[in-house]
Amino acid sequence: MRITKLGHSCVRLERDGATLVIDPGTFSEPDAAAGADAIAITHEHPDHFDPDRLYAAATDNPELEIYAHPSVAVRLSELTERGVRVHEVVHGDTPRMAGFDVHVYGERHAVIHPDIPVVANVGFRIEAPGGALFHPGDALTVPEDPVALLLLPLHAPWMKVGELIDYAREVAPQRAVAIHDGLLNEVGAGVYAKNLALTEVAGGNYERLTPGESREL
Repeated sequence: MRITKLGHSCVRLERDGATLVIDPGTFSEPDAAAGADAIAITHEHPDHFDPDRLYAAATDNPELEIYAHPSVAVRLSELTERGVRVHEVVHGDTPRMAGFDVHVYGERHAVIHPDIPVVANVGFRIEAPGGALFHPGDALTVPEDPVALLLLPLHAPWMKVGELIDYAREVAPQRAVAIHDGLLNEVGAGVYAKNLALTEVAGGNYERLTPGESREL
């Protein structure tokens, strides 16, 4: 399986000619959703969910399938009226997305502040030949099953560095790749990388991919 970072929290997964894209939001690359066979959305915040990109992807591929929590799916009525298959998923579901075996984990977005409403959030654990990959969205959800590659939210209004490190240690992946880094400049990203190295997150196997950069899993 091949993973490509497409900016902020968006990744493209490719295997056996099929493409699954997770969280093509407004901070992602402009063509993040292009060519997708399936798209998975963790939650409704615009940096993860951009309806315009989904409409464009569905225009290019009428067979596109979209997977999201009901709170997101309900906002895609225009697509369902056009015949696009929008699937509602919640914690515990095990859908097959474009040939990828997926387990859905999580229910709520991390708390930003008590005065700010908490929205629903689901994470996606995707099986891969070299071990499962997990995208948590905007939450510190720990899957019940092992994770080989953790897509690690690096910087967010709802998290401090200590929580980031403790979360990665609890998930205990073999490797970690940064996501949710769209608000960081290179200096900030370097500070995070130093802290993760000092605490030996993922056994030191942490990296931050630039938009468009890929890895084979």
